[in-house]
Amino acid sequence: MRGFRDFLYGEGFTEIHTPKIGARSAEGGANMFRLDYFHRPAVLQQSPQFYKQMMVGVFDRVFETGPVFRAEKHNTKRHLNEYTSLDFEMGYIDGFEDLMAMETGFLQYTMKLLAEEYGRELKILGVELPAVEQIPEVRFDEIKRLVSEKYSRKIRNPFDLEPEEETLISQYAKEEWDADFVFVTHYPSKKRPFYAMDDPKDETYTLSFDLLFRGMEITTGGQRIHDYRELLAKMEKRGMTEEGMEQYLSAFKHGMPPHGGLGIGLERLTMKLLGEDNVRETTLFPRDMSRLEP
Repeated sequence: MRGFRDFLYGEGFTEIHTPKIGARSAEGGANMFRLDYFHRPAVLQQSPQFYKQMMVGVFDRVFETGPVFRAEKHNTKRHLNEYTSLDFEMGYIDGFEDLMAMETGFLQYTMKLLAEEYGRELKILGVELPAVEQIPEVRFDEIKRLVSEKYSRKIRNPFDLEPEEETLISQYAKEEWDADFVFVTHYPSKKRPFYAMDDPKDETYTLSFDLLFRGMEITTGGQRIHDYRELLAKMEKRGMTEEGMEQYLSAFKHGMPPHGGLGIGLERLTMKLLGEDNVRETTLFPRDMSRLEP
């Protein structure tokens, strides 16, 4: 977290703190914690998405480190119901590649920081820092095909990556490119939120990406729709209403720059960095389906 903050301050970002209680969630879906807010329905935020996009119109570059909430009924080694997200959003981008370059810079800065100032702790824990000089990029549909061919695994879900596929993609990246990290780009539009910008060359895909690290997705990001009319058209296409999003949409009505951003799961990144088998081991006070204390 220190690396994230220090690097982004150096890149001209402003740190913001956004509400965790809201009228509506940016991500949608059924996995929301709902609550009664003085006799009005409210939800715990799954992401600071709406707020950080609005703040791009004010500060150009913003970031936040804070809790996010997912009401998924998962009891796995990789899921938590409350986790810490490292989020940033930046304006005046030329493309989503600018976001991947910024994240690569953060990882390079942080690994150098760990090596120089936390060498003793890394040695005690037996941690070998990953290579971050250059992170390969590969399209979603292409890497699915390559992994399927190399490891004789049938493609079962053409719209998303299954956990086993994430493991095999990382294995492929290590064997073919000697890379610990790999960006998977151009995710299907069907699996991305309404604010994700579709690829103008093929609107079934988006200008978005995930970052995989040693077999697990630790980041989701991409370019956003910044044109008000396009945003409304995408919402209409998905059968969505404007209820609860009026203030968010009004920012676009008055003009927003081309922008995009990402969110990094702090506990997952730490888990894979340390070689732990369970995300609960890299969480101070885990919140899962059965744990509310301490």
